[in-house]
Amino acid sequence: MEVAAYRIVQEALTNVVRHAAASKCVIRLGLDGELELEITDDGVGLPEDRGAGIGLSSMRERAMELSGTCVVEPSLPEGTRVLARLPLPYRGSIERAADQRREASGAQPLSPEHPIAGEEY
Repeated sequence: MEVAAYRIVQEALTNVVRHAAASKCVIRLGLDGELELEITDDGVGLPEDRGAGIGLSSMRERAMELSGTCVVEPSLPEGTRVLARLPLPYRGSIERAADQRREASGAQPLSPEHPIAGEEY
C-alpha cells in the first residue's frame, strides 16, 4: 500500500508541475479506516478535451489494485483535485510484517506476541 500511495502522490505532483501552472499545491493525508490522499492545486484546471493519459490511468489502477478509488476532478474555485482512498491492511498484518523484517535482520520482534524483556503492552 505504501508504494501505491507514494506513486499516486508522485504522479499528481508531476501533473501539477507539468500542466497546472499552479502557484500552490497542497497534499493532505488522512486516516479513518482507510488512507485518504488529497492533492489539490490552484492551477488552470482540467482541460475540457483531456483524454485519459497514462498518468491518470496509472493512479486509478494503483488504487483499484488495492480495492480503493482515485478520482481526478476540478477543484473549486480553480485548479484540480486528486482524491485517492486506499483501504488499510489488517493491523495485525502490519505488525507481523514488521516483526518478520526485524527477525530477518537479527533484531528482536516488537509485537505483543514477542515482547522485549521488561516491556509491557
